Amino acid sequence: MSERGVERRQFGHRAELALSPVQCAKLDAQAHAARAMWNQLHDLWLMTPKCQRSLARLDQTLRQARKDFDWYAVLPAQAAQAVLKTYLQAWKNCWEGRAEGPHFKTRHRTALTVDIPQGRDLNISRVHRRWGMVNIPKLGRVRFRWTRDLPVGRHADTANRITGARLVRDDLGWHIAFRVQTLEPAPAPHPGPEVGIDVGVTVALALSDGNHHRHGAWLTDTEQATLLRLERRAAGRKAHRKPGTRTSRRLHHTYDRIHGLRARAKRRHQDWQHQTTTRIAATYGTVVVEQLQITNMVKSAKGTLERPGTNVAQKSGLNRAISSEAWGRTVTMLAYKTTRHGGTLHKVPAPGTSRRCSHCQATTPGSRESQALFVCKNPGCGWTGNADHNAARNILHLYRTGHALVPAAGRAVARRARRVKPTGASQAGNSPR
Repeated sequence: MSERGVERRQFGHRAELALSPVQCAKLDAQAHAARAMWNQLHDLWLMTPKCQRSLARLDQTLRQARKDFDWYAVLPAQAAQAVLKTYLQAWKNCWEGRAEGPHFKTRHRTALTVDIPQGRDLNISRVHRRWGMVNIPKLGRVRFRWTRDLPVGRHADTANRITGARLVRDDLGWHIAFRVQTLEPAPAPHPGPEVGIDVGVTVALALSDGNHHRHGAWLTDTEQATLLRLERRAAGRKAHRKPGTRTSRRLHHTYDRIHGLRARAKRRHQDWQHQTTTRIAATYGTVVVEQLQITNMVKSAKGTLERPGTNVAQKSGLNRAISSEAWGRTVTMLAYKTTRHGGTLHKVPAPGTSRRCSHCQATTPGSRESQALFVCKNPGCGWTGNADHNAARNILHLYRTGHALVPAAGRAVARRARRVKPTGASQAGNSPR
């Protein structure tokens, strides 16, 4: 053990399941039963007066429903209890301001999930270098891809163990997400340098020291051509479908292929994000990013009938590009990975970072000549450089002058009192680093 002590760490590990068509059908039935239970709990909660809402009442309703309906009984009892606990936790998160309230789960727009709340029921074993076996209630022994060492068998104890799992279905099939609990030495403070990061569309991650990170297309040319052909085919079949008629099997099959290609691109994007954020967290001790309101940035520009918007098509394309970059997911990865490596993540106000010169700290109209070029129009400066690099340098400068808003722990703690004016650019050289 280290002299710094140890800390309890919880993380998830997702692995692909190798299921037969019969097993897939059984898991689908369990997931739809869990979704129906959630909707039943939601209806009961809304119809019950506030003075009569209780855990015992909801639990009694679920138990009676499992006796009355056979298709409810396909879901294991522990998974049904997990649905109840998750629903109540959703309301608690809403009351504490962490999330919105629970809502009705539709059949086609809701991810299919089934909880296995107790790790002792999994009985995990490794049978091959690439495969492991896990026990799934009411399904039996199932193989899964072994891509990471898990605390099972003689490697498991009270401090290092698997506490549960969740079965998740996406457009590429069923996966199992293990909940792993470990006891590890607390990381030492990271001795690495400070870096500011500007997220963008053309340059995914622009760093203040010039080590930018870019990526190419997530689909190959053949896959992009296939996706375009399938989208045109789906649009044509949808246009010729008569109103009120059910969607044909061919159209459903086309939609499944489209979703599969998009899910493959998303998986490749997540893999790139994980590798890139891991390198950044291992290299730098202090990472500074912008406090972006992404939801407001991707709002539509259509406007209203009285006041229609302008450049609607261009804004729609920009919104899709911003959404595809998943900036929020990148910042989330950086938050927990910097903490794991002993570093810190800070956020600074976003307004003005792309229009202000990082050399003279002057905001002159017309300095941002293009998406990639920044030329300072201040007569006493004239600095020229990449626009994304300029924004990254401004982000780091804001942190060094005491404008950080959110530290690595995630608590909204300001580094300076609101009544104090922001430090001027002339004092930047005297501020503590």
